[in-house]
Amino acid sequence: MDEKYVVTITRQFGSLGRPIAKKLAEKLGIEYYDRDIVEETARSTGIDIKVISNEEETAKNRFWRMKFPLGTPASTNEIQDHIFQVESDIIQDLASKESCIVVGRCAEYVLRHTKNCIRVYIYANDNQRLMNCVNVLHLDPQTAKRMMKEVDEARDAYHIRYAGFFPNDEMHKDILLNSGFLGVDGSAEVLAEMVRKKLEIGDHIDLED
Repeated sequence: MDEKYVVTITRQFGSLGRPIAKKLAEKLGIEYYDRDIVEETARSTGIDIKVISNEEETAKNRFWRMKFPLGTPASTNEIQDHIFQVESDIIQDLASKESCIVVGRCAEYVLRHTKNCIRVYIYANDNQRLMNCVNVLHLDPQTAKRMMKEVDEARDAYHIRYAGFFPNDEMHKDILLNSGFLGVDGSAEVLAEMVRKKLEIGDHIDLED
């Protein structure tokens, strides 16, 4: 298949959606966009990247940005709306230029009129998410439980505000995948096969295999 396509990834906190998306991009041989969008938004708007997303790597603040995807609580609605519009324009521009995977930022809504857009939601049960948070993200159990609740609530609010539906709304998704069933590598492999099947594209040779 010579036509461009895009896979959007929406995920629950602790479901390991981001590493699955990265692995999927490797298997399909296409670009992966996540933090790149925030950095480009900062360049385009002149807004300090720390306002758009907190970059501190301390244990206390490492996941703070997930709770406020459009800036600090002190940011005005006008600033948040402007950031969302700039990010949306960047996402649309990326999808128009090349096949790619886009994580978060209501990309499935932003690209709702884009041809060959496959919309994926990645989730896991609470026990699996807690294990991922502790073993992979290295959070203590109490912090992990709090972050699971707070980040999911923030993502729900973000989606409702800008897309008009919840992140896990099956009416706006093509694939809902429980990452706890097959893990990161298995989930990425299954998703890659589904994308290939749907779009009738040939296998990409994974150099890691």
